[in-house]
Amino acid sequence: MKIIILGAGQVGGTLAENLVGENNDITLVDNDLAKLRDLQDKYDLRVVNGHGAHPQVLADAGAEDADMLIAVTNSDECNMAACQMAYTLFSTPTKIARIRSENYMSHKDELFHTSGSSSKGKGGFRIDEIIAPEQLVTNYISRLIEYPGALQVVEFAEGKVSLVAVKAYYGGPLVGNALSTLREHMPNIDTRVAAIFRQGKPIMPRGTTIIEADDEVFFVADSRHIRAVMSEMQKLDNQYRNVMIAGGGNIGYGLAKKLEARHSVKLIERNPARAAELSERLHDATVFCGDASDRELLNEEQIDQMDVFVAVTNDDEANIMAALLAKNLGARKVMVLVQREAYLNLVQEANIDIAISPQQATISALLTHIRQGDICNVYSLRRGAAEAIEAIAHGDETTSKVVGKQISQIKLPPGTTIGAIVRDDQVLIAHDKTVIQAEDHVVMFLVDKKHIGDVEKLFQPSALFF
Repeated sequence: MKIIILGAGQVGGTLAENLVGENNDITLVDNDLAKLRDLQDKYDLRVVNGHGAHPQVLADAGAEDADMLIAVTNSDECNMAACQMAYTLFSTPTKIARIRSENYMSHKDELFHTSGSSSKGKGGFRIDEIIAPEQLVTNYISRLIEYPGALQVVEFAEGKVSLVAVKAYYGGPLVGNALSTLREHMPNIDTRVAAIFRQGKPIMPRGTTIIEADDEVFFVADSRHIRAVMSEMQKLDNQYRNVMIAGGGNIGYGLAKKLEARHSVKLIERNPARAAELSERLHDATVFCGDASDRELLNEEQIDQMDVFVAVTNDDEANIMAALLAKNLGARKVMVLVQREAYLNLVQEANIDIAISPQQATISALLTHIRQGDICNVYSLRRGAAEAIEAIAHGDETTSKVVGKQISQIKLPPGTTIGAIVRDDQVLIAHDKTVIQAEDHVVMFLVDKKHIGDVEKLFQPSALFF
């Protein structure tokens, strides 16, 4: 596939890294020539120096015969204009834009003519898919708060199935036991361990695999049973009730708005005007004007009574320091938003429970629209090393490599596990004798994303399929 990526920042660069090794023809466009040359030296891709929304720059990038344009520059306006140019001048089939501004997203239906838009024929910017990082991150954090103790929670098949990562702790019912005993512990709940990471290295789960303390365990289950399965891996945390949020930007505000009805929420914003605005817009959350790294303020607001402290300002250093202070003062769990990839490893080693990367959330959403073989959901896991995928099985026994076959008969790429199948409204946890049928939604885990191309081919029916 011929793909043009506008923007060589962290998202554009990481996306190019993900795609360049998958038989894609990648062209990267940016104003920063030094950044382009650095990425060109690392990866096998073309680069074009210039403004991504300028017609001549798009022409130089090969827009005339490109299959897809992905606009992820730091400017919403540039991303919007570039997609419109690609549509008007070059008839580019698929156009994806990252839009950050809440002002634009609040008028999404009027402004954008998307693939799922209800405003067909009413004009607007021609963008097939819109990626809104702030909304993605807000939803991601709210799921973590909904499932206390989870390191990561991702959903498939419109929320029917969830993949959850937890750390196995000393004293957990399964620690020291083989995976085959899981059914004995939960005779009425079916689940599948999709992967285990031990000291950062993947272990393919088998019935004889014994879970050790500190293992990072990824399991798949019907979303209604997630808490029950988590209780087998670790001592189940009580539901979070008291939440403190540092930062009143789009993410902080969105999170407070999402949580305030069911949680006791306190939000700290250092800008007086923004704090006043938020106090009017939020109904049940309490807004304070101040510095989240102010020890006296945190103590006054009973930080030691907080179930979770979430730092989501635009400043990585401020987020990390505020979270470390909150943890030191007694907050039960702390989460931080980290923009710089270099900080992620440092944060994991510090006394911080969960680090959240908006780049990885954005890339997961982008990959969902890029992957082939009718892959309808993609999540980038473990900082991009692994992926979780939802693919739809098409065809029949003569045209498909998976339809009509038991899972044990399918030649899966190395390190790939089928975790669950969603058939209509029914969730089937995958076992060796489970037979895949046409139109099944198949949820898989790949410990090494380099095999994604093989998975795509596996779910592409032959040319005989109509």
